[in-house]
Amino acid sequence: MLNTWAVMPTCLPLVVRRCHTCACDRFRAAGKFRVNAHHKLIDAWLLVLCTACGETAKLTVLERTQVRSVRPELLDRLHDNDLGLTAELLQDPRVLRRNRVALDWRDAWRLDTGGSDHLGREAIDVTVRFAAPIPVRPVRLIAEGCGLSRAEVEGLIRTGNLVSAVRLGGRLSGDFTFTLKR
Repeated sequence: MLNTWAVMPTCLPLVVRRCHTCACDRFRAAGKFRVNAHHKLIDAWLLVLCTACGETAKLTVLERTQVRSVRPELLDRLHDNDLGLTAELLQDPRVLRRNRVALDWRDAWRLDTGGSDHLGREAIDVTVRFAAPIPVRPVRLIAEGCGLSRAEVEGLIRTGNLVSAVRLGGRLSGDFTFTLKR
């Protein structure tokens, strides 16, 4: 029987960026946008706040863009400070690359295994689905989902009792499947 686990975000991740005021390196998304128009050109920024001193920084979303080329629903969401848009933009690799920032997903996600009925079985097949591109070590997910230590999971990989089509020794942010035999 195939089990499906889900890696779900519980809150917005922190933005890794150096604060110019206090030298802290973590910002939280304020969920607010600043939009500025210059005749036919528009700029838009996502505002983030330093976790230590509260200083505001801006992440560029639009820069000197023709107003007519921006979808009206995007403009409405920017003006309404849409929290869903904040989450979408934080997961957009172009926005992260443009602003030279990374995301810190520590304590911002949870694993939903759908119950503990799989714990007593001899063999289980599991598909892990990611609701957002959250980089997590598969060994950690398997250990948490099966009630094992990470050392036990790594031992199962070495003995061939835990197999997957993907490499289980790094970080993954996409769906994968594994089979565990006890």
